[in-house]
Amino acid sequence: MKLTKLFSVFCAGVLLASSACAFDRNALVLMTDFGTSDGAVSAMRGVAYGVDRGLYVSDLTHDIPDYDIWLGAYRLYQTANYWPVGTVFVNVVDPGVGTSRKSVVLKTAAGRYFVGPDNGLFTLIAERDGVAELREIDEKVNRLAGSAESYTFHGRDVYAYVGARLASGAITFEQVGPVLPSASVVRIPYQKAVREGGVIKGIVPVLDVKYGNVWTNIPKALFEELQIGVHDKVRVRFLHKGRKVAEVVAPFEHTFGGVAKGKPLVYLNSLLEVAVAISQGNFAGQYKIGSGVDWEVEVTKAAGK
Repeated sequence: MKLTKLFSVFCAGVLLASSACAFDRNALVLMTDFGTSDGAVSAMRGVAYGVDRGLYVSDLTHDIPDYDIWLGAYRLYQTANYWPVGTVFVNVVDPGVGTSRKSVVLKTAAGRYFVGPDNGLFTLIAERDGVAELREIDEKVNRLAGSAESYTFHGRDVYAYVGARLASGAITFEQVGPVLPSASVVRIPYQKAVREGGVIKGIVPVLDVKYGNVWTNIPKALFEELQIGVHDKVRVRFLHKGRKVAEVVAPFEHTFGGVAKGKPLVYLNSLLEVAVAISQGNFAGQYKIGSGVDWEVEVTKAAGK
């Protein structure tokens, strides 16, 4: 009986120690444009587990369209702050892999880490969250052993390896490599949301691809300056490279159920930014709306209820 109790206490101690070790690690989150039809993502995961089998590795998405750096930047903006401070994001949308573009780790003011190519992927994170420090990865010491002659898979050979070492505590941020000027982060230029009299201008940064809802970068606070209440009519114009593509007048509603099925509405999305949808329909598909820095939007208050 005494041996049984001792064994139980020993096992409980081992479990508690294992749990404590797990909490000492930070999550590792992967985002790529690789898709999952081949072994690329699995190879990155394998490298991470080779560093530390106890790591928690998750996926943001691997369905970024090929080479779409802007969309990668937006998906980070959309999701990063819902992960705990200390989380390490490994990001690979890298059409310039193997060229002179820098490989970096960006630490935000809050203390999250972003590993990847300095090619614009960190545009929105740097803008919203601030850059506490930026370091260039020293590949002489921070690269998967035996990968020196591989030039086209930095996601596996450099970023997953460095990200896993950071998340596991095998290296400190200071051991990543030399400090770079914080202001040197490469940024993609785009139209910030601004109000000019009774018109708010912005862009369509992304589509809610599953349902065809059209998101804008116009925040709630700026939209409220137009003094638009629930059920008030809103006029929204969509332009592509300066040419008008579509225009719609629709009520501002809190929920999709605020209008009948098949009718358009303006609402605040989950990031509290202005969006346009068709209730149980596909607005982007019906009105032929795309997304990106060259898709502009203009929002005004329309007459009537």
